[in-house]
Amino acid sequence: MWKKLSMIGVAFLLASCSDSSSSADTFPDQPIEIIAPATPGGGWDMTARSIQRAMDAEGSVEEDITVVNKPGGGGEVGWQYLNQQDGHFAAVNSSLLVTGNLLEQSELTHEDFTPLAMLSTEWLAVATRADAGFTDGNELMAQLREDPKSLTIGVSPSLGSGNHLSFVQAAVESGVDPTELQFLVYSSGGDIMNALLGGHIDVTSNSMSDLSDQYEVGEVDILAVTSPDRLDSFPDIPTWQEQGIDMVFPHWRGIMGPQDMPEHEVEKWDEWLSAMVETEEWQTVLDNYDLEDFYMSSDETGAFFEEQQEFFAEIITQAGLAP
Repeated sequence: MWKKLSMIGVAFLLASCSDSSSSADTFPDQPIEIIAPATPGGGWDMTARSIQRAMDAEGSVEEDITVVNKPGGGGEVGWQYLNQQDGHFAAVNSSLLVTGNLLEQSELTHEDFTPLAMLSTEWLAVATRADAGFTDGNELMAQLREDPKSLTIGVSPSLGSGNHLSFVQAAVESGVDPTELQFLVYSSGGDIMNALLGGHIDVTSNSMSDLSDQYEVGEVDILAVTSPDRLDSFPDIPTWQEQGIDMVFPHWRGIMGPQDMPEHEVEKWDEWLSAMVETEEWQTVLDNYDLEDFYMSSDETGAFFEEQQEFFAEIITQAGLAP
């Protein structure tokens, strides 16, 4: 009797397991959920909802596509939630997935997830008030070489963020000791702009989207941008590379799935996302938010993560932030 019941239990367990994941022929067989690991309104939320709209517009996913917000822990709450799910779920990410672990703010690394795609990047820039008297990034760095504490630099949302580390990279490449610099941390780009225009800080490292309005009305000067080439929308702003400072710093966003996704699910996401980034809807998103296409497939994204791990480990050490 025990043996018979055991066999029934095993059969039930196997049936349950087979029902819990989709085969190559049936995936997807339930709604697709895009996780924004933050509250509504920010960059991760915007990216998740843009993916939803563009995938819907592309039309190859027959199931419903929804967005859920899971804020907390600098993305960790949403990313932990993702790893409790299957391949019907994916989450937006950014460089915080790499830097959080390097700074010992999180136990998670990119290796805890399945890379699906890199999607977009925004470029970061260094700006001063229009009356500050700097003509380019070299003049700014020359003053900081002479006296690293002579200028106060505003960054957000934390030390170790892209805004902060991009300035650190420019400083290192310019012969400035970043550990001597005076950084002030603000919670948002809007707070930084108020501080800059109010004279509470001298310089900011921030996204082009947060600087563009004040630049266009002549309130700030943008001295350099972290892109490899001048931006089509801001052709008058020089890159760091043009000024002899060898750096490119993309502030990227991508999307990932839970750990150990079956190959057929990864391939399906590759199909969906490679088609999505070609849609008019996605191109409109890039234009509206001053973003650039940064698409990479799943395999390319995995290799890119390895490069970013090495890059950020070096920059964080140079910044004096390594634990």
